[in-house]
Amino acid sequence: MQNRHIGASRRWLGAALVPGLAIIAVAALTGCSGSGSSASTSAAAPAGAPASAAAGAESPAAGAKSAAGAGQAASATRLAPTAQQLIYTAQLTVRARDVGAAVSRATSIAARAGGYVSSENASSDPNHPSRSTATIELKIPVPVYAATLADLSGGLGTRVSLQQQAQDVTEQVADVNSQVASYQAAIAQLRALLSHAGSVGDLLSVQNQINNEESALEAMQAQQRALSHETSYATVTLTILGPKAKPVAHRPKAPPSLAGGLGAGWHALKVSLSWTLAFLGAIVPFAAIAAIAAYAIYRARRWMIRRRPAPRPAAPEN
Repeated sequence: MQNRHIGASRRWLGAALVPGLAIIAVAALTGCSGSGSSASTSAAAPAGAPASAAAGAESPAAGAKSAAGAGQAASATRLAPTAQQLIYTAQLTVRARDVGAAVSRATSIAARAGGYVSSENASSDPNHPSRSTATIELKIPVPVYAATLADLSGGLGTRVSLQQQAQDVTEQVADVNSQVASYQAAIAQLRALLSHAGSVGDLLSVQNQINNEESALEAMQAQQRALSHETSYATVTLTILGPKAKPVAHRPKAPPSLAGGLGAGWHALKVSLSWTLAFLGAIVPFAAIAAIAAYAIYRARRWMIRRRPAPRPAAPEN
């Protein structure tokens, strides 16, 4: 009887311990997963990070969206151009009392700004000095272009007119830079190939290709330097007029058209006909003298033939 009670108590203890052990195991697994999640959170959001970053790291979906948005922003930053390449030009006309003094002041203003005079053309009449004019072309560094243009407009005399243009050559500059890099890479590859060439024919062929690529590279580099100079220096065409000189109108060139082409062709035809008629008029006197001389020679030759005695008949042989 005692053994039966002992067996019953053992079965009761086993039944009570099994659910308890299952609850303890589940709690241990939950604690492990929670500790792993907190570790990943601390790795994603370091100390000192904003609260929004930590909150985003706690949610996997939010973290994925944030990473995708950051990648798109970085890609957009790489694709966007860093700066535009512009060519600035301006045509400024001022009226001054003394044209020579105004030219000297303009040259000093350009030199003080770091620029220079690329060309100068002056015309003066000793009998009418008030009608003197001067045209100078100034190259001004782009960073001080606006300030220097303002100094030229207000420091030389009375401004008559001002026109400004800005040409965007960003794509052209990028294309030239890309071609220069491509030629340089091709030349480097050809030189590496030259060191492995076996026969004399292969050496000559590779060397010819290198020479061709170097010639093209030099042309591209010259264009690159020209573009760099044009985008670094603005061009200001300054016209200085005397007190009584007539202003020169700077008219923009009209685009080509059918009427313009017909007019240019008709003008070329008239010029050609004029030159042809002038040439014919110039040679007519010489042609007339030559014709008269030729006719005189012809008549003299006919007269000499008629005056020549006729040959006597041969005597009959016995």
